[in-house]
Amino acid sequence: MTRTERPTVTIVVPARNEARNLERVLPELPDGHEVVLVDGDSVDDTVATARRLLPGIRVVRQTRRGKGNALACGFLAATGDVIVMFDADGSADPAEIPDFLTALTAGADFAKGTRYGAAGGSEDITPLRNLGNAGLNGMSNVLFGTRFSDLCYGYNAFWRDIVPVLDLPAVERVAPRGGLLWGDGFEIETVISCRVVAAGLKVTEVPSVERRRIHGESNLRTFSDGFRVLKTLVAERRRATLLGRAQRAGITTLRPHLPTPRFDLAEDRAS
Repeated sequence: MTRTERPTVTIVVPARNEARNLERVLPELPDGHEVVLVDGDSVDDTVATARRLLPGIRVVRQTRRGKGNALACGFLAATGDVIVMFDADGSADPAEIPDFLTALTAGADFAKGTRYGAAGGSEDITPLRNLGNAGLNGMSNVLFGTRFSDLCYGYNAFWRDIVPVLDLPAVERVAPRGGLLWGDGFEIETVISCRVVAAGLKVTEVPSVERRRIHGESNLRTFSDGFRVLKTLVAERRRATLLGRAQRAGITTLRPHLPTPRFDLAEDRAS
């Protein structure tokens, strides 16, 4: 893949019962980009609403439960040079997409949104979540030698050729009964960030203002999902150590390359 100054873009939107929010969100998306909606077995009009608002949208049904699996399916279905991770609840501002693209075309492999620092912010985060994020962010910086300011934020963009490096759980795998595969839950942003760093890829932070969710309640659970992120940091530090040993031993590891889009994951409109 040749990275260009004017890349094509796929916006991956994981959604579960977000029809009311999509009424507001999808019309705000910039023209000219591919949009992939990954539906998590919605029981409302999420898919019908998306198709009415964006007739050209591609719909993917995720293969398991969880935001992580939804994103993995969307990444594989994408055809653009760049992938933008975009939440369906209205919290992400589409007007910031050019800022992420600027970071990538300037040389970054991964453009990481941050709500902290100059020009960043949040209209939605609670004091408790803010405190938890600070603790988890500090721990990640110690473990990985990074200087991230916002570990858990989900508004990010990256070149599609790094999808193999992320090494997310294969979409064909079967989840344990009543549970999630590691990487299928809200820990996905942490998994991705850690694996990008472990692979030695270049990360640039992009200031972002998180908007308030428009309708409904978040599926995020502060304590249980925070603990899952904590476990993820420990597991990913161990994985990074093993990866480093393998590289020093000359064992071939995953490297960036452009994957073939999985058109079989997209749902036929007539089905």
